[in-house]
Amino acid sequence: MIALRLVHLIEAHSEKLAESLVRKVERSSRAADFKRVSPQEVRDRAREVYHNLSDWILTKTEVDIEAVFKQIGRRRAEQGVSLSSLCWALMLTEENLWDFLELEGMRERPLEILGGFELLRLLDTFFDQAIYFAAVGYESYLNEKQPQAREHEHPKEHAHHSHERFAHVV
Repeated sequence: MIALRLVHLIEAHSEKLAESLVRKVERSSRAADFKRVSPQEVRDRAREVYHNLSDWILTKTEVDIEAVFKQIGRRRAEQGVSLSSLCWALMLTEENLWDFLELEGMRERPLEILGGFELLRLLDTFFDQAIYFAAVGYESYLNEKQPQAREHEHPKEHAHHSHERFAHVV
């Protein structure tokens, strides 16, 4: 089965893929905010995804993907990475994978190509969910921080309005 063979090829080259992704993220103007994240952290996360790809696409549930990628989204929000940069970096993670597969042997016979289409569908589903849940985690971090910002602004507004009322009285 070509799909499984390709997944094992990806997992075996997870270190090489992670290094390639770090370079792509560093060169990408759309992921410029990732300069706030250490290259080692990007490398470690990428290696984790690539090295465990068969688990991610064959055994992990949407709940598993949600738990991990919401946390990643929150982490990037805490680091000051924009949501667009986060999404772009996740898209680069998938693009990097396809670039690798093109170089490593997607030149197969027609029957094997059908297995590749199944892999494509599974990978697209995984990365789509990863992007979505990373954005959810990112937004939840921002939503938690927003009420704190309003609390800090509210006393000033209240004091300002009290001052205006006092000025009218005098």
